[in-house]
Amino acid sequence: MYIEHYMTKIPVTVGPETPIGEVKGILETKHFRHLPVVGDDGCLLGMVTDRDIRSAYPSCVDTGKQHKDEIWKISQSPVGEIMSKDVVSLSSYATLDDALILLNRHKVGALPVIDSHHKVIGVFSVRDLIMAYTTLFGLGERGSVLVGVKDDGKPRPLTRIVHTLEEHDIHFSRVVRSKSMVPGQHSQTISVRVNTMNLRAVHRALEEAGFVVDPMLPEQPL
Repeated sequence: MYIEHYMTKIPVTVGPETPIGEVKGILETKHFRHLPVVGDDGCLLGMVTDRDIRSAYPSCVDTGKQHKDEIWKISQSPVGEIMSKDVVSLSSYATLDDALILLNRHKVGALPVIDSHHKVIGVFSVRDLIMAYTTLFGLGERGSVLVGVKDDGKPRPLTRIVHTLEEHDIHFSRVVRSKSMVPGQHSQTISVRVNTMNLRAVHRALEEAGFVVDPMLPEQPL
C-alpha cells in the first residue's frame, strides 16, 4: 500500500536554469506532463508542467518576425521563472490513500516524492495511482467482480462476511464498509471484491449466512 512500490523511480529532473525550450522538448519526446525542478544537490525546488510551458508561449495565431523573436526569447528563458515553487510532495512511506487525498485536494496530476533530505527520489502520478489500485485489487482481471452486501446491523458484519467467504473457499481481495450516498439514508453497504466465475454461489453463501445481497449488481462477472 506504500507508493514507493508504484512510483516512477529515478525520475527525469531539470535545474532551474534549464531553458524553457529544452524542458518543452523533454516533455514532448518523453511524453511527460510533469517534471521536478531540483538544485545542484538534488533537492526539490519546484515542479513544471506541460500547462506551464503552454502558458509561457504566446498565441500561435501571429507568425510574424516579432512573434518568432518572442518565442525564441521565451525558449531561452530559465524554467525557474515559470515553475511552481509552492509544491506539495510525498515521502516514500506515504500510502496510496495519502496520495489519493493530496492529488484530489490540490487538483494536480502528479506529486514529487522526496527522501528525508528533501531530495527527489521519484514521481507519483494519477496514472500510477490508477495502476496501483488496479493491481492491488485485481481490477479488470477475469472473474473479478464487486458484490454489495447490506449491513444487517448485527455485531461484527465484516468478520462474519470474511468467515463466510473463507468457509466456502471464495477468493476475495477487498472488504470495505461505506455510508449510503443517498441523502437522508443512514444505511451502510459493505462492498466485497471477489474473484470467481460463479457469482451466484457467492450470493447464495452470503444469503445463507443471513446477509442481503444488492440485487443491482450483475449475476455473472464480466
